[in-house]
Amino acid sequence: MGWRYKAGLGMIGAFVFVWVAAAEVTQKIFVEYRQPFVLTYLWISLMVVYLPIAICRDLVYKLLEKCCTRKVLNLSWMKCYEAQDTSEAVLRCYYMKDVDLYQMEAGQAFLLKKGEKTHGLGSCDVVKCSLYLAPVCFITEYFSSSALAFTSVASTTVLTSTSGLFALVFGAIIGQESISIAKFSAVVITVVGVAMTSVGKTCASDESLCGDETIRHSVMGDIFGLLSAVSYGLYTVLLKRYAGLSGERVDIQKCFGYIGLFTLVGFWWLAWPLTFLGIEPEFKLPSSSSVTEAIFVNGLIGSVLSDYLWALAVVWTTPLVATLGMSLTIPLAMVADMFVHGQRYSFVFIVGAIQVFAGFIIATISDKISFLQG
Repeated sequence: MGWRYKAGLGMIGAFVFVWVAAAEVTQKIFVEYRQPFVLTYLWISLMVVYLPIAICRDLVYKLLEKCCTRKVLNLSWMKCYEAQDTSEAVLRCYYMKDVDLYQMEAGQAFLLKKGEKTHGLGSCDVVKCSLYLAPVCFITEYFSSSALAFTSVASTTVLTSTSGLFALVFGAIIGQESISIAKFSAVVITVVGVAMTSVGKTCASDESLCGDETIRHSVMGDIFGLLSAVSYGLYTVLLKRYAGLSGERVDIQKCFGYIGLFTLVGFWWLAWPLTFLGIEPEFKLPSSSSVTEAIFVNGLIGSVLSDYLWALAVVWTTPLVATLGMSLTIPLAMVADMFVHGQRYSFVFIVGAIQVFAGFIIATISDKISFLQG
């Protein structure tokens, strides 16, 4: 288990806490500003900030590389003259090949040899990958935000956590995963658990709706949550496919920056058909400056930061392990709902949540066994 895998597990833990906290804040925002599309569009567009960050990072790397190159060259000349070697040795230092630089510092790779290429994708390929991922990312975030608008954070996390199973299905379709009896059993157990959480009753002391209206909103939230799980599974598998085994093929910061740019430029017009169909309410600005500030802060932390942590978790571990990590949001979200909203859960809901978690455990163990067997 390398450092990337361990760091990826740490990213999953950080993502869980950030996501649940952002989800609670999102529900607070929806009390005064129920605009799922506007919030999704704004929050994903904010990821464009990664482009200038990536550009500045590359400039710093180039400056550091030039400084280190000068130091290596000066060190090699000093060694030649201090040894008072023959003229042939001095000439050898003068005509030093790139391979000498490559082999400096106790055999560690310092510079690439001439003509050597990295396995990463070029700039145009990164743009293409971002163009393919942008609509999937937008749909995923929109469904997740819509689910939070109609149901509790705990219900949303339970349903969204089933994305690991959809990741297995999509991974099997494109050849990244294999379907076994254990994994199929995990699918059945998780689906039953999802059904139980959908049927199980919840009650919150701050619930503004009642009766049939509450049931209707809960069903709509469950539908959006399941759709979010499907798109999350697809998004995870595609991101891992483009990023490579250890994320070496794609610069995640640039990829996310382009996703934000494509969202900013290409998806604004969707507000009109969604409003015309009655899916979205008519557009309006936030009622107060405090709501506006909460929207931007929550976007930077709950979308820009959390999505980046999630992407690193996916590319540094596996899609299954990363989506398994989402199930850790279930107990945390239930506790948060209990303290923030006074939410109470029925026995059926709790058993269903446990089954969802158990389904992920079974799928993960099966994946680990398959990996060990070769």
